[in-house]
Amino acid sequence: MPEGHTIHRLAARHAELFAGAEVRATSPQGRFADGAALLSGTVLDGTEAYGKHLLHHHANGLTLHVHLGLYGKFADGSGEPPPPVGQVRLRLTGDGSRTRSGPAASDGGHWLDLRGPNACELLTPPEVAALRDRLGPDPLRADADPARAYARISRSATPLAALLLDQSVVAGTGLIFVTEALFRAGLSPLLPGRELTPARWRELWADLVHLMAQAVEAGRIDTVRDAHLPEATGRAPRVDRHGGEVYVYRRPGQPCHVCGDEVRRGELAGRNLYWCPTCQPGRP
Repeated sequence: MPEGHTIHRLAARHAELFAGAEVRATSPQGRFADGAALLSGTVLDGTEAYGKHLLHHHANGLTLHVHLGLYGKFADGSGEPPPPVGQVRLRLTGDGSRTRSGPAASDGGHWLDLRGPNACELLTPPEVAALRDRLGPDPLRADADPARAYARISRSATPLAALLLDQSVVAGTGLIFVTEALFRAGLSPLLPGRELTPARWRELWADLVHLMAQAVEAGRIDTVRDAHLPEATGRAPRVDRHGGEVYVYRRPGQPCHVCGDEVRRGELAGRNLYWCPTCQPGRP
């Protein structure tokens, strides 16, 4: 499932393509035909990412809400859209003209296809507010309040990794960001949340903000500090379909880049966890 940085990149991309312009919406697959009819011919006022949720705010007061889930994907291009192939839930097209102030279009038109999302629906303003209310703070948003997340964490005996993966506690963090931020903080993923001190939470939050913002800019997740990169240590670069240099994620049985101990793998609530037993002793 895409982590929060991907959704923020998509929000920026979709604003670049369509914000301030009238869009035409169709549902080649047919499953979103009624919703597409309500969007077609409206102006896209702007886009927003909140955690793993993407929001397109339209001038008619409705918001397109997309959650990609495990299988959802966007594709886009310029000019005439290609014939629909496969299960295209939603297609947006625009001629590039702006009816309101917005970034200049690079050419005469764009198209956007959405396939396989977990959610593709229209929300009213109260429903958008309810969505935001059930999510924890997003480290990539300027309005994020980390104290709200810590209030939940500090009262809980639940393992810290599980709390950070809970989107009602922190929004946008997935398994890569969580496992890597915990390694960088020297904290065990099984540490009970209530044992995390306020000072260590501030450090952990700041590192999540840093790592996720860096991923937005680069388009991939890199978490390894300069001193531990292949160029500095002489080790071979990581080869993995997820890309990026990481400390422990998907590296079980391999030596830790810092201490050389074997990276471990375990399971928590049906999900894999990765950690170094030497670098993450478990107490703040």
